Amino acid sequence: MRRTGMAFVLSVFVSSAASAAQAAGPIFLQSHRAVYDLTLSRANEGAQVDSLQGRMVYEFAGSPCKGYRTRFRFVTRIENGDTSRLTDLQTSNYESGDGRTFQFANTTLVNSAKTQEVAGSAEETGSATDVRLTKPAAKTLRLEPSQFPTTHMLEIIRRAEAGESFYQTTIFDGSDDADKVMATTVVIGKPELAEKAGAQPGDPEFLSGQPSWPVSIAYFDPAERGAGLPSFRTTFRLFANGITSDLVMDYGDFSVAGKLVDLKLLDTPKCPG
Repeated sequence: MRRTGMAFVLSVFVSSAASAAQAAGPIFLQSHRAVYDLTLSRANEGAQVDSLQGRMVYEFAGSPCKGYRTRFRFVTRIENGDTSRLTDLQTSNYESGDGRTFQFANTTLVNSAKTQEVAGSAEETGSATDVRLTKPAAKTLRLEPSQFPTTHMLEIIRRAEAGESFYQTTIFDGSDDADKVMATTVVIGKPELAEKAGAQPGDPEFLSGQPSWPVSIAYFDPAERGAGLPSFRTTFRLFANGITSDLVMDYGDFSVAGKLVDLKLLDTPKCPG
C-alpha cells in the first residue's frame, strides 16, 4: 500500500509555494497526536480482501522557524480466506520550515518480518528535486520539481481559505522506493464549521467552531499520467489548523475508512516575533 497524503501526510507552482505562503501570512498548524481506527469500507469482487482492521497513529510537531517533524505508524491486518497478512508501516520525517529540505526514514514489516527499509534526504532547488538515498543503498536521483508534505498541506489550507476548489500539484514524500514524485489533483469542497462536520462526542473543544473543508486528492504515477485513473485516492476533512478526520483511502479494488478516535494536543514551538 502507498501511504496517504496526511500526515499528512501530499505543485505545479512548487518553486514559489513556500515563500508565497509565508508572504501571505503564517498558517498555524497545531502540533498533535491523532489516532484513527481503520476498517474496510469497500472491496470489489476479486480484491482478495474479506476483512480489514487496523490502526493509524499520526504525530505532528513543529513551526516555520523550527521545521516540522512527523511520525507515522500504519498497521493493518487483512484477512482473505484462510490467510492473514499483518502489515506495519513506520515512518519518520523532517521538513524545513521553508519547505526546501526533507529527511525521511520508512520501514515496512509484513507478519513481523522486515520487508523494506528506505531512508534518505531530498532538496527542492526550484528546477529539480534532488534525492540522496542512504538505504537500502547509497544512490542519488534528480527528479522533477515537487513539494514536500507539510508545504503541500499549507498550500491546501491557503487555497481553501481563498475559496479555491481545484488545482494540480506534484509531491515527493519518500514513500515506496522514494524514486519518484507523484502528480496529484486536489479538490476542495465548501467550508463548514466543526459542529456541522460530523464531529464525534468527546472531540476536544478546540475543534468547536474551527472551519474545515472536505478534501479529495487523486495521486497519479507520472509515467501513467495519460491513463486517466489514479494510482490512489484519499478523501478527508481538513481543519484550518491542519488536523484531519473522516479519512477514506481508496486503493482501487478496495478502500479503507479511518475514524478519528483519539486526539491529543502537543506543545507547538513559538517563533520569535
